Amino acid sequence: MDLLNTLVDKGLRRELPTREEALAVLATSDDDLLDVVAAAGKVRRHWFGRRVKLNYLVNLKSGLCPEDCSYCSQRLGSSTGILKYTWLKPDEASQAAAAGLAGGAKRVCLVASGRGPTDRDVDRVAGTIKAIKEQNEGVEVCACLGLLSDGQAERLREAGADAYNHNLNTSESTYGDITTTHTYADRVDTVTKAHAAGLSACSGLIAGMGESDEDLVDVVYSLRELDPDSVPVNFLIPVEGTPLAKEWNLTPQRCLRILAMVRFVCPDVEVRIAGGREVHLRTMQPLALNLANSIFLGDYLTTEGQAGKADLEMIADAGFEVEGAGELTLPEHRATAGGGCGSHESAGCGSHEGGGVCGTAAPAAPANEARTDLVAVRRRGAGTDLAPNA
Repeated sequence: MDLLNTLVDKGLRRELPTREEALAVLATSDDDLLDVVAAAGKVRRHWFGRRVKLNYLVNLKSGLCPEDCSYCSQRLGSSTGILKYTWLKPDEASQAAAAGLAGGAKRVCLVASGRGPTDRDVDRVAGTIKAIKEQNEGVEVCACLGLLSDGQAERLREAGADAYNHNLNTSESTYGDITTTHTYADRVDTVTKAHAAGLSACSGLIAGMGESDEDLVDVVYSLRELDPDSVPVNFLIPVEGTPLAKEWNLTPQRCLRILAMVRFVCPDVEVRIAGGREVHLRTMQPLALNLANSIFLGDYLTTEGQAGKADLEMIADAGFEVEGAGELTLPEHRATAGGGCGSHESAGCGSHEGGGVCGTAAPAAPANEARTDLVAVRRRGAGTDLAPNA
């Protein structure tokens, strides 16, 4: 397929695909899916070999959020029945992180619900970062605390944070349909603040919220322009009690096409399969390792994930290896330059109706069968007396 040959060549050169080429990846047929995976896999292996980086989430503060993000089980007025607790103490958070690190994770992601941290909150997180780093030499720590005010990114960097996560989630044109209590521009501003403070920027998206192909391409191209080092790709977990609980729009095949498109647009970035892989990729998760070079280990913030032991077995059975603590995740040119999705030299990184290529409407993705049996609220780990799943 000429399209795939072109995309592989561009990926190996870190050259930006055209929007038409990115849309064409999403519009490929299931008959061509393995060819798409194989092509994107060449780009992934060129930059990252067969390594898989493991990341582990610690939910420092669960629920009680004043924001109205439609996808989130911690949103204002949520009736999801999730765990709700205020800030974990540094030793509690460090203990939770230790489980993931023992399972092979090299990065701990410290997440707290809310619009954004107060200065006192930043002090709390600084203490937690110190506790984790004192007990785990060489561990990477990423903070995810919401919208940052001036000076807070710098304070987190001084406290030892290596990275900051704040996702764009969806395209600018549809952002107001998902969230009304803050703006797309607010999110861009926070990622920019993290970059400017010398933190490794982490920013990604959520697929499966009813967006079009154009929306997906828009947000990934926006991410390339922001230049993050890592791009988490979340697949919506439709949690009962949220406005998007009935949105079952993804198939395993569509998830793979989305991951392939992200890899082609951001060839040398850490592409992470984040929330929802067990729900939507299901038995095709091993194929996705040919596209992404990073996953979360075990449970998520408020829902259960695949058992950590099963994650490790999947990686080994698929012929991949867990990235070691001493190995660089990013290619050398990015690790030394502190760059993001692509090269700065090669250009920049709608509606809910059907997307398409070159203005031609593409057939809508087939509705995925609702698998509510795969969505379970987290009842173990941080904020409980039960051992975490790692």
